[in-house]
Amino acid sequence: MNKIALITGATSGIGKACAIKFSQHGFDVLITGRRNERLKALQAEIQSKCNVELKSLCFDIRQRNEVKSAMDSLRGNWKNIDVLINNAGLALGLDPVHEGNFDDWDTMIDTNLKGLLYVSRFVSELMIRKGSGHIINIGSVAGKEVYPKGNVYCATKHAVEGLTKAMKLDLFRHNIKVTQIAPGAVETEFSDIRFKGNKERAQKVYEGYQPLKPEDVADAVYYVTTVPAHVNVSDLLIMPMAQANATTFYRT
Repeated sequence: MNKIALITGATSGIGKACAIKFSQHGFDVLITGRRNERLKALQAEIQSKCNVELKSLCFDIRQRNEVKSAMDSLRGNWKNIDVLINNAGLALGLDPVHEGNFDDWDTMIDTNLKGLLYVSRFVSELMIRKGSGHIINIGSVAGKEVYPKGNVYCATKHAVEGLTKAMKLDLFRHNIKVTQIAPGAVETEFSDIRFKGNKERAQKVYEGYQPLKPEDVADAVYYVTTVPAHVNVSDLLIMPMAQANATTFYRT
């Protein structure tokens, strides 16, 4: 029987790359997200290439009732989740705190923090019943440093780092591993979303150097699930060679 991975935010970027990576290595995969047409397209793409089972769940992780309904809908072996990848997250805006957009703040907090908590709450309960599991939280270098105008986004990612440590304390005695993967700059839809569709501004984020690809992060996510049972990779910071910290890049 194949192991099962549940991936939030699987419709693009790191989440999509993780779904493909884990499928290629024989995992049955639960892919989740808000864009049903993308979920169905990804499901078809993977099933055409990999001999694994896929199930898509379309819901908004910001809505606790939707998360609960999605988890309650799981039947049979789909409840036996081995790996949870809390990938769904976003940044909105790049404003100083005194000019911050309240709606942007709420969306980041509800997605990056509360959404991660909602999914983890229900899945960790299933893992405890099973007697094993691995929760992987996708954090960020922004959870280790702050940068100008990053205020609330950085705060949510600092919270992800804190939660990862707290979850490990709560869950290690239940044979559940907890890991944070904290990437630097990854070329995804991240900047398009942050700048609300301003593609010219978004593209400048990645000019003059080679950023990480989603597949680079997916490789790291998969790697931490392959270490021996007595080993837990608690925290992994992965950066482009051209990035020294959150704000320092070598651009050519």
